[in-house]
Amino acid sequence: MSSNLHPMLNVAIKAARAAGAIINRAALDVESVRISQKQINDFVTEVDHASEKIIIETLLTAYPGHGILAEESGTEYGAKDSEFVWIIDPLDGTTNFIHGFPVYCVSIALAVRGKVEQAVVYDPSRNDLFTATKGRGAYLNERRIRVSKRTQLKDCLISTGFPFRPGDNFKSYLNMMADVMQRTAGLRRPGAAALDLAYVAAGFTDGFFETGLSIWDVAAGSLLVTEAGGLVGNFTGEADFLEQRECLAGNPRIYGQLVPILGKYSKFAGAGDKAAVRQAALADGGSGADPVDAQEPAAADDADEDHEDSTAGKDRSAKGDDAPF
Repeated sequence: MSSNLHPMLNVAIKAARAAGAIINRAALDVESVRISQKQINDFVTEVDHASEKIIIETLLTAYPGHGILAEESGTEYGAKDSEFVWIIDPLDGTTNFIHGFPVYCVSIALAVRGKVEQAVVYDPSRNDLFTATKGRGAYLNERRIRVSKRTQLKDCLISTGFPFRPGDNFKSYLNMMADVMQRTAGLRRPGAAALDLAYVAAGFTDGFFETGLSIWDVAAGSLLVTEAGGLVGNFTGEADFLEQRECLAGNPRIYGQLVPILGKYSKFAGAGDKAAVRQAALADGGSGADPVDAQEPAAADDADEDHEDSTAGKDRSAKGDDAPF
């Protein structure tokens, strides 16, 4: 850890590396890892729980007065009324992990009075450490990172996540993908949203979009993107997106080109945009049902890999499962 880093970020790095060590040990014999299913296609392992436990212990040992919002335990631990809240995904990409597919990470963010100020995304399989402090830039392994400089969507590599549960609006997502794929150099679905956002920050990809994400999936990655010079928000371009279950990120020029493409699919889209999507669905031989409205009943289930609300959360805010403050 560096003495030049913010002390709270140093503690988060210590926690992320400790969790990464647990994950790497388990990855050596992943077939012996005990797995349970929270709901259809929504898995949690003993590694998720062990990783979360060491993260929370590390953070609360240093800052016992801070609050905790973690994927598996919710707000069970930590102070309940603190202005400082750690937002934790102990293993983002659980489905990848249990298959031995090496795309997963630890995500830790610190929100102060509702705004993310510290971020760590740690990829233990590659030993890649992404960090950011608000106002101080974003880093990969202590080297400054910036979003890509591409300006034309046709040259860009975009990442996303797929809906995967019964009840998810697959047709709407396929339409979104078709709109993006025909305009870009390629579309990728790695399967860990926190790492997807870190890759946008590092310029490895030029943009990212996904629906159904929980706050622990995007809190740390969103600060990485903005501190690397990028933009992040919902599909209509609104920056206050953390609890809205849709995320769009990219370098400024590409973000600006993706908003008009994806905005009409947002649950916050205007009536005109929704009508245009409905008409397109009719033209394609669809039912004409509004894909945005159809998506909303399944919003709590519309997520990628392990990007979802944990049923283990014990003490949720009255604002909803994703609301930490």
